[in-house]
Amino acid sequence: MVGLLIRLLVTMLAVLVANYVLAPDYFSVPDISTAIIFAVVLGLLNAIVRPILTIITFPLTILTLGLFLLILNALMFYLAAVFVPGVHVGGFVGAFLGALITTVVSAIVSHFIH
Repeated sequence: MVGLLIRLLVTMLAVLVANYVLAPDYFSVPDISTAIIFAVVLGLLNAIVRPILTIITFPLTILTLGLFLLILNALMFYLAAVFVPGVHVGGFVGAFLGALITTVVSAIVSHFIH
């Protein structure tokens, strides 16, 4: 349970970093409570929907040597923004950059925590 809470806080921190870097044109989150809700929704989508889409798009992922997973990551990021009111994603570029920054920051912070 503690690990789940830590992962949620790390994702929320990564979302706030993406907000700081990309706001207001590409990605914006109005406040910390919205960032927490966005992190929860993003985590649920990555746990439930992403594995299904990864299996369905496996041939395309093989064809692009794994680069399609970046597109899938951006799609999950955009979908999470659709479900959370107040979160603004400026098109595909905003979703792609937001997902990329969130992934990199989460990986770096997770590395230092563990």
